[in-house]
Amino acid sequence: MADYPVISLTTDFGLSDGFVAACHGVIAGLAPTVRVIDITHLVDPGDIVRGAAVLSQTVPYLPPAVHVAVVDPGVGTARRAVAVQTPAGLLVGPDNGLLPWAADALGGPTGAVELSNSDWFATDASRTFHGRDVFAPVAARLATGAPFAQAGPAIDPAGLIRLPEPVVSAGEGWLESQVLTIDRYGNVQLAAPGSALDALGSPLRVGGVRAVRGGTFGDTSPGGLVVYVDSAGRAAVAVNGGRAAGVLAVRPGDVVRLVTVP
Repeated sequence: MADYPVISLTTDFGLSDGFVAACHGVIAGLAPTVRVIDITHLVDPGDIVRGAAVLSQTVPYLPPAVHVAVVDPGVGTARRAVAVQTPAGLLVGPDNGLLPWAADALGGPTGAVELSNSDWFATDASRTFHGRDVFAPVAARLATGAPFAQAGPAIDPAGLIRLPEPVVSAGEGWLESQVLTIDRYGNVQLAAPGSALDALGSPLRVGGVRAVRGGTFGDTSPGGLVVYVDSAGRAAVAVNGGRAAGVLAVRPGDVVRLVTVP
């Protein structure tokens, strides 16, 4: 297998402890010429959906890489540790739904293994820090050309745990969609694809709040609500100069109804 010049890291480790630095250190010790790109370490603790969304929406813009993702509330339990092969890179992390969306974004899984080769792990690997002791050293070895098949036995990629499909439904003049993520600006990203907005007119009501269709935040007056297609190609709601999540009083997982105003 060809070497990968990049390893990316996506975690919920935060920045106030040494967890991220420890992962960097393990990678640097085993693969000193590999560049590490930090996607984010500020996923809310245990928020697998947020981690999966951020990862899947970012990896298409990175060079071919080994992508390590660790949002792992089941660390140390019977949940599997896996690596997934795709046409545009490898994914390493827990089998808890975190990886498949990203695998799809990289062309779809073409193979997978359960990580069981303890020779690739840290000596006396901790049961509570697989990011440092399992995923980082495995990623470093794969990035430097170690054979994928040596990481562990092959498993069927179709058997990887997938997150439930988010709610999306539509009818004449209306759309209902689950909130997928909320970014740091308070913009509300819906699970519905941007094309779902094509059947809606303008103005709209979003959760009972008046809004307009637009292409960017400034297409409504300051404080106004705008419905648009975001940079990931999904339907989204924003407030010009404010936080749509607060205006709509929604959280990830809530269902929002958009209705064309006659």
